[in-house]
Parts: sequence; structure tokens; C-alpha cells
Amino acid sequence: MNTLFPVFLKLEQLHVLIVGGGYVGLEKLTAVLANSPQTQVTLIAPEIREEIKELAAAHPSVELIYSRYEPHFLEGRDIVIVGTNDKAVNHQVQQDCKARKILVNVADTPELCDFYLSSVVKKGDLKIAISTNGKSPTFAKRFREVLEEILPDSLQATLDNLQQIRNKLKGDFQDKLEKLNEITNVMK
Repeated sequence: MNTLFPVFLKLEQLHVLIVGGGYVGLEKLTAVLANSPQTQVTLIAPEIREEIKELAAAHPSVELIYSRYEPHFLEGRDIVIVGTNDKAVNHQVQQDCKARKILVNVADTPELCDFYLSSVVKKGDLKIAISTNGKSPTFAKRFREVLEEILPDSLQATLDNLQQIRNKLKGDFQDKLEKLNEITNVMK
């Protein structure tokens, strides 16, 4: 049973630390910036892939620090994502985050995670997050691809129209809800 509580974070109001400059660090940085391009991100690693350097050059809010992890790097950080190939470092970062009550995700280690990064479908303002409770990121990725293919690109126009209608509706919450339900009933 999946007991995860889904949320959408305003990452652009938070400071994210990514520990790891290899392929996993690149994957996590890419995911963060694809969803929230202005997020303040600090990425720490003794060695950093060229692709990460290119992303950082295109995003002024990304800071690269060439260093091994040390606990002081957690100061002022709101969320931490760990993706090194050193299990001892991953575990140490997780323990340090726990001690400071900072939420942490340790890639490919569900038991050390406070949260998982979901597979995301985006169609304009519509965003759908997919979770398999950490069991199969590959399935989540494939399901995302299916949804991206079947959802029309015209969804943004639909959302814009519904917002305009919602803004013009009069009455209390229940009246507005009934009218919006009536309008969207055609989507069944």
C-alpha cells in the first residue's frame, strides 16, 4: 500500500543541495531545473560532469562546489538530494540531514529517503506526478511516456478557459463547485 502524501513544492522559494556530480547528480539537477528553473541549487562533488557544468552555465541560480561532502554544506539548505556512488557518504549525508531535520532523498535507496522524486507529466500548467512507492522508477517513467502521448497539447487552453470561468462565477464555494462540475462533466 502506498501511503506517500503527494505534494507540489515551490522549489524556487527553497535552497536545494545536491551531493554528487556524476550521472545521478546530473539526472537530479536536470529534474529540478526542468520543473523549477529558477531554483537556487548548490551541487557539491569533488568531480563534476561536463553536462552539469553546462547546465550551471545556463542557470545562474546553480552553484557548483568542487569538494567532498562536509556537514557544514547543509547550513541554509531546505532540501537535500544525494546521488553519489559512495554508500558511506550517502548514509552520512542522510544521518546529518536527519539530525538537522532537513528532508533528504538518497537516490536508489528508498529506506534512507524522506521523499521520492516522482516521474512528472507536464502539459502547460497541468502537472501529474507518478509514484510507485520507490518500487520501480522504470515503470513510472514508462507510464509517464504513455500519459504524455495520450494527453493533448491543447490542455493549456482548456485550463485557461476554466480559470476565466471560475474567476467570473458568483456565489459561495458550493455554488461554484456545482457549476464547475457541470462544465467539466463532458470530460467523463
